[in-house]
Amino acid sequence: MNVDSSADRRPLKTRSTAWAQYLASALVRVGASPNAISVTSIVFAALGAWLLVGFVNPWTLVGAALCIQLRLLCNMLDGMVAIEGGRKSATGALYNEIPDRIGDSLLIVAVGYAAGWPTLGWYGALAAAVTAYIRVLGGALGQAQDFRGPMAKPHRMFVATIGCILGAIELAKLGSHWALTAAIWLVAVGATITCATRTWAIAQRLQSR
Repeated sequence: MNVDSSADRRPLKTRSTAWAQYLASALVRVGASPNAISVTSIVFAALGAWLLVGFVNPWTLVGAALCIQLRLLCNMLDGMVAIEGGRKSATGALYNEIPDRIGDSLLIVAVGYAAGWPTLGWYGALAAAVTAYIRVLGGALGQAQDFRGPMAKPHRMFVATIGCILGAIELAKLGSHWALTAAIWLVAVGATITCATRTWAIAQRLQSR
């Protein structure tokens, strides 16, 4: 996350961990750009998607799970470098949102294809993008951005990661893809519910003014 206002940051407990602060400090010392870190997240997402779609086997599923986590690591470190490291930029908000939407779409669509449910993958990616749109819309209406779930970005990527890890074990043992199928269904349905919960919360706050 690379934003100009700390009030609009996604709450993450991992930011306060020693290892995260060490990595962020190291990136600040070497002069890393928060925007470049944001773009790097797309690289990891694209690699994970390629591993999921190109040739699915247990090892590529494990590799995809690693790429998902590296993508999330970039999403956390860009904001830490920008805000705690004092390297915010005028274009930070753009680099915060656009790479996130690209990374989400690449990975969710790829999970759908790997599970044999491409249409559901595309739907899940669309629903995930709409959750972000509703969050930003709330901010445009003067509200604090709402990161509630049940299937916000960290939740989606957690489900995708677990789906890949369990899918690797399942594929090696049984040759099936039920874990990936469950993952894409959870993401798609959960993102749809999240759209509803965020919209409802915004409406309630608007009506209470």
